[in-house]
Amino acid sequence: MGTSNDLFHGSDLDVIASRYNIDIDSIIPYASNVNPMGMSPLAKQALLDNIEAVCSYPERNYASLREKISNYCGAAPDKLILGNGTSDLLRLTFETVKPARTLIVGPTYSEYARTAKLAGSVTIGYMLRNSEDFELDEDNFIKSLTDDIDVLVLCNPNNPTSKLITRNQLDNILDACLTHNIFVIIDETYIEFVKDVNTASAIAFTRKYDNLIVLRSVSKFFAVPGLRLGYAITSNEDFLEATNNSKVPWNVNSLASVAGVMFEDEKYINLTKSLIQTERNLIYSAMSTRKTIKVFKPEANFILIKLLKEEQTASDVFDYCIKKGLMIRDCTDYEGLGDKYVRFCFLKPEQNDNMVNTILEIV
Repeated sequence: MGTSNDLFHGSDLDVIASRYNIDIDSIIPYASNVNPMGMSPLAKQALLDNIEAVCSYPERNYASLREKISNYCGAAPDKLILGNGTSDLLRLTFETVKPARTLIVGPTYSEYARTAKLAGSVTIGYMLRNSEDFELDEDNFIKSLTDDIDVLVLCNPNNPTSKLITRNQLDNILDACLTHNIFVIIDETYIEFVKDVNTASAIAFTRKYDNLIVLRSVSKFFAVPGLRLGYAITSNEDFLEATNNSKVPWNVNSLASVAGVMFEDEKYINLTKSLIQTERNLIYSAMSTRKTIKVFKPEANFILIKLLKEEQTASDVFDYCIKKGLMIRDCTDYEGLGDKYVRFCFLKPEQNDNMVNTILEIV
């Protein structure tokens, strides 16, 4: 049996199974935020056909993979940095920039603060508010930017709030950061799930601002977290040179390079976007009329909910759901939230119906 102090990452299915004495194969992972369609069929077939790629070193410069990513995201191949997932790229960025002070917009993913601190940086939080639906007030935020801040970290759309900072807002923020000599890290792990990625992504801004790096992952949208592949885009030549000189050779494995055909799987990409957009609208509509919860309108592939019953906590809802084999995210450990918030991601329609009905049974 779990306790109110048990908090789990979305991938901790083995820990959950042990704590709650349930079969790991019976757990449906609504906390992982991974594409419910699974991996790209093109990538799967490529991996099956090229398993012996592990017998050879990958290309030193990954020219073929770079070209696929470049065509997919619209960034020049020589502006790409490849890494062992976004965690690796985040670490590499902090080690290269060496910021004394890092501003992090929250509530958000705890790995940003952890990585900054490991790099010797002092972290400062700029907390968005429940009363403002966790929307960023651009003017007030820009007023908080000062010359003693070295790095700004933004997750867009943000985890766990599923909120998106608009392109116009980003443009103004980046301009202000340039004035204060602040280097900006934007994590776009969930950007491909938004309604229109082309009008939301900051990648185009890397051609305008050299104080910017955009991080992308294949873990969530392409449903291959175990592949450990991430990529970053920046036009900062000093940064590109420094990272190329300091990164470990062959830091991306041969299979990740083979699986790069997923960036060309347009059928899979379009089906994913259609599924998530439809389910996002249906789930938000179904839950937003309940008076005992506050539902924050989502932009990504997951939704954040605040529990309004005075006596009810996130742990209560987590326990109720996991006993039915549904693993949601208790958000108590997110700085700035507390014990009244839960999050779950969108899976396939029948699974989403089950999740919504289960949540509504207890709230």
